[in-house]
Amino acid sequence: MRSIAAEARACSHGRALAGPAIPVQLSVLALAFFALLVVGYRLYGRFIARHFVLDDRRRTPAHERADGADFVATPPFYLFAQHFSAIAAAGPIVGPILACKNFGWLPCLVWIALGVVFIGAMHDFSALVASVRHGGVSIAEIARERLGGPAGRAMMAFIWIALVYVIVAFVDITAGTFVSGSEELAGTGATFNPGGAVAAASVLYLLLAALMGVVQRFLAPPLWLLTIVFVPATFGTAWLGTRISDWLLFDQGTWALVILGYCAVASVVPVWALLQPRGYLGGFVLYTALALGLVGVFFGGYEVQQPAFKSFDVGGATGSLFPFLFVTIACGACSGFHGLVCSGTTSKQIDRESHAHFVGYGAMLAEGFVALIALVTIMMLSPAEVGDLTPNKIYGNGIGRFMTLLIGPENLPFAITFGAMALSTFIFDTIDVGTRLGRYLVQELFGWRGTAGAMLGTVLTLAPAAFFLVSAPAGAYRTFWTLFGASNQLLAALTLISVVVWLKQEGRPSRFVWIPLVFLLTITLWALTRLLIGSLAASKGFDAALMNAVASGVLIGLALFLVAAGVRRLRATSTTIRG
Repeated sequence: MRSIAAEARACSHGRALAGPAIPVQLSVLALAFFALLVVGYRLYGRFIARHFVLDDRRRTPAHERADGADFVATPPFYLFAQHFSAIAAAGPIVGPILACKNFGWLPCLVWIALGVVFIGAMHDFSALVASVRHGGVSIAEIARERLGGPAGRAMMAFIWIALVYVIVAFVDITAGTFVSGSEELAGTGATFNPGGAVAAASVLYLLLAALMGVVQRFLAPPLWLLTIVFVPATFGTAWLGTRISDWLLFDQGTWALVILGYCAVASVVPVWALLQPRGYLGGFVLYTALALGLVGVFFGGYEVQQPAFKSFDVGGATGSLFPFLFVTIACGACSGFHGLVCSGTTSKQIDRESHAHFVGYGAMLAEGFVALIALVTIMMLSPAEVGDLTPNKIYGNGIGRFMTLLIGPENLPFAITFGAMALSTFIFDTIDVGTRLGRYLVQELFGWRGTAGAMLGTVLTLAPAAFFLVSAPAGAYRTFWTLFGASNQLLAALTLISVVVWLKQEGRPSRFVWIPLVFLLTITLWALTRLLIGSLAASKGFDAALMNAVASGVLIGLALFLVAAGVRRLRATSTTIRG
């Protein structure tokens, strides 16, 4: 089965019925998009908050179960940065660019705008509040409590498969960046090793985060002082990486194992030692990337050069707009992985219930803006300029061009290094959180406690990912991207099933959840069925296509089982209420 990237290349060679580019300034579209996010936060976000009846008098798990390691009450701005950096990885960057290459920018923009306000942010907000109300447990544990033991175990299996795909895809992307720089610096006249510069900058960033955690823990300086010292130092790591670009030169397989080793350590150390400071600093990298995007959009004078719409079907197994537009963009509009972050780490750190609106709903809207900036980096290029460029190169070059508006075009190599490091930072913030979530899941499933349980849960989470990364060729993430997107959004639908049952059992309205739930179930099951059929047809033995087919079948079966469990519980609840 050909990958989404291959289908996009076919589009660029004329297989799609591409229309002309719309002569409109990017700034106009960005203003309209930002206005929609603000209105959505203030109106629809508050509408949802009223349904949850948030009450700051109710003690959150961060206080009820405070342990100084996982359950730690955290100020909302600090937690927002950590949560935002955990959920915003390669998904909202790679997905929109791939989808635009296939289908044109207009359907992408419409889905990101409407999806993030009415589906994605609602999902994240709901998952966060549900976990807080259930003692800070994972969404799988909520499913077990609300849908029954077998459903809870099915949810755990589904999440575990989804996490393996997240780790494999994102570690593969990062390892490739550390080797080649993902082509972002090709042709810029850089005198340093591009991959080595990104690798060194990323490693320095992680060491800096660990140092900040130690300083904060044992010296307890005010947050503003930590910010003015460590945030500028974070940006200094990009510059220093270009000066020591020959220090960390490994092949992609070695880097993949090193990154997995980092994930193993990050999964078991207390949140104050790495997760919180890394998330806080990573949030500022994200804020900077967004700010650079705004500078480029509003002061770069760029116009839309990509066609608004290409075709409903560009050919190939994943070339139809319905359903593959939605699962290709994935995280930029809605992501089930966010529910794992909300219920796995963030819910354990919410200080007051009212903070869930800002952190849960607000951070997802911010990720929608990340997706917009990623979309802009390809919209401002002509089809000829895009050619066969990878999403990483399109994004890195775009952020670099935006940054040179401030520091001058002569500094383009450094600017693009920062763009590449920013993308790696986003991914690091997701894969270590994903590993921690995986070990939480395994510990909940087997009832393992303590350090030994945490370490064993981490090993069981990373072992399958290590096998795939060692045995698969470099760049194999492209083969799994569409399945990653479909499973990701199907997980969001399954999370919403648990939320609906919880609200129904609590006697609260749930109609605002139903339409997104039905839409996500339809789109994702449709996409997985298409992937199953296409992968079986393309398989030539024990290969990636067959692995996709097996995973698609298992995910469909687990999803249907959970849907049936949800329907049974809703019927039982309705009967009890009527009785």
